[in-house]
Amino acid sequence: MDEKAQEKVSEKPVQEKSIEKLVVSSSPHFLRDENIPKIMHTVVLALLPAMAASVYFFGLRAIGLIVISVAACLMTEYIVQKIREKPVTIWDGSAIITGILLALTLPPSFPYYGAALGSVFAIGIGKQLFGGIGYNIFNPALLGRAFLQATYPVLITTWSEPLSKAAKAGVDAVTAATPLALMKFEGKMTSHLDLFFGNVAGSMGETSAIAILIGGLYLRYRGYINWKMPLGYLGSMAFFGGVFWLINPAKYPDPLFHILAGGAMLGAWFMVTDMVTSPVTPLGQWIFAVGAGFLAILIRLFGGLPEGVMYSILLMNAFVPLLNKHTRPKFFGEDIKA
Repeated sequence: MDEKAQEKVSEKPVQEKSIEKLVVSSSPHFLRDENIPKIMHTVVLALLPAMAASVYFFGLRAIGLIVISVAACLMTEYIVQKIREKPVTIWDGSAIITGILLALTLPPSFPYYGAALGSVFAIGIGKQLFGGIGYNIFNPALLGRAFLQATYPVLITTWSEPLSKAAKAGVDAVTAATPLALMKFEGKMTSHLDLFFGNVAGSMGETSAIAILIGGLYLRYRGYINWKMPLGYLGSMAFFGGVFWLINPAKYPDPLFHILAGGAMLGAWFMVTDMVTSPVTPLGQWIFAVGAGFLAILIRLFGGLPEGVMYSILLMNAFVPLLNKHTRPKFFGEDIKA
């Protein structure tokens, strides 16, 4: 046997061995140790500071509202999935988050039956009607809140002062206006310090900006939210609010007030950043966040309601499919006309 033949024989096993190791598969090729339950339970953990602040400022009734809302969300999801003969996914954490977020957007005096009804609507209509997690167009918690806004307009706008202020007045509870309502209808401003720590009337989980900020930054640290979304939303509110403030500072509040007051912080860190109901493209995310911030300021300053966070996010949720379609980046070699 000549030398060339011997080389071919010696190379053959190596080539066969290399071919055996070649594996062709579809994407994804890089996997992370992440799953839906892990992400959702991390979000629940991030909401603990806001829940703790609600209990501190408004008492044990805050716990009752949270428990009722979460229980109603879990029960509704279980029943609907059983009726549809789908796998039960109540332990993935998504229904728990919906219940917590809905409860945190309610006044501390809101009745338990109303919280349960809103939770049923949020899960049954806002989530399961669209096909379950990953298919819903609108944020379920905000949709449940919007339903309660239409169903119980008086109850959902009846606010209570924090327990510390009620104790000074020598009563169990004091009905009061929110900082946004005071600004819009009475022209009175609330101190930034009270807004930052949460010692004001309002939805029980939206008053303390520092508590929400701690949870939001924790989610950003874990890499579960895109920085563009909260920055774009809060930055947009500050910019457009600042424009009107510069025009007439005696009539309109300053940019910092808009960021700290109402549901701006909770909406920016826990609702605008929702993976299902926000765009997936970079440009789409900027348009979504900036557009929602602009709408929030527009409703706050010129609408009939003192707060516009809820409707601003829900309105932009409706445009997410269009944003994903028309802001999709072109890949190399793609026909531009296609």
